[in-house]
Amino acid sequence: MMFNRYMRGMSNGGIATGEALTNAELQARVPSIFAAEAHESRSARFTPVPTIQVLDGLRAEGFEPFYAQQARSRIEGKAAFTKHMVRLRHRGLTNGEDAAFEIILVNANDGTSSYQMIPGFFRFVCANGLMAGETFNEVKVRHSGDAVSEVIEGAYTVLEEAPRITEAISRFKGIVLEDPERLALAEAAHMLRFPKAHEAQPTPAPVQADALALPRRREDRATDLWTAFNVVQENVIRGGQRGMVRTDRGYKRRTVREVSGIDQGKALNRALWTLTERMAELKAG
Repeated sequence: MMFNRYMRGMSNGGIATGEALTNAELQARVPSIFAAEAHESRSARFTPVPTIQVLDGLRAEGFEPFYAQQARSRIEGKAAFTKHMVRLRHRGLTNGEDAAFEIILVNANDGTSSYQMIPGFFRFVCANGLMAGETFNEVKVRHSGDAVSEVIEGAYTVLEEAPRITEAISRFKGIVLEDPERLALAEAAHMLRFPKAHEAQPTPAPVQADALALPRRREDRATDLWTAFNVVQENVIRGGQRGMVRTDRGYKRRTVREVSGIDQGKALNRALWTLTERMAELKAG
């Protein structure tokens, strides 16, 4: 039952079962991981390295994939090479009761992405896949040379960030926010998620900022910064809130869409983490 809840929670067009994913599961849902050649648009200088080859190398080093998704493509024949993301956890790293440290790997064999590895966290209670901000190491590997060994080395570089991120989370948990401060965090997140609603000639957003601060479950009614961040992050990424938007034909009901794009999800996740760091600094000062 617990794993089914996680699988429903982490949608975004990807696959998550609550257990380490097998190659058969990955092949069925994220076939671009298995691309053995570069897309025809790439030049001879582009060195394709199948992500599955990297994953097999990472598995041998103790890393296991728990979530994967790939981007959509409207170009015929490109879906097999398109950008994809895999979230991995290391078997030797002890996870907390409510969260697990992860390494997020992004790659594509169509030229739209180098190998990227970003530190992240998975929160069990809401199945949130979080990403750490720019203050933590992000490793990039170009499609050239011995990319597999470079990616594995990069994974260990990102893994070294686990203690610092765990320390940051502990600090967030110890900071109590007042209602106006939680709203300020939600307002900043609203500007990130709906930038056109904050322009000189705004396009109305489906919901107001305060909707992003509303918890979805009893466990998220706590007043600490870590919980506030998770509530806002889940609302921003998961969507689903309903609101009324004024149009030329009157008011219409709108639902906030889930953020399913890999690039948009990465940008929002990292920006939200940075906002939380800034809030922590303000509270400490």
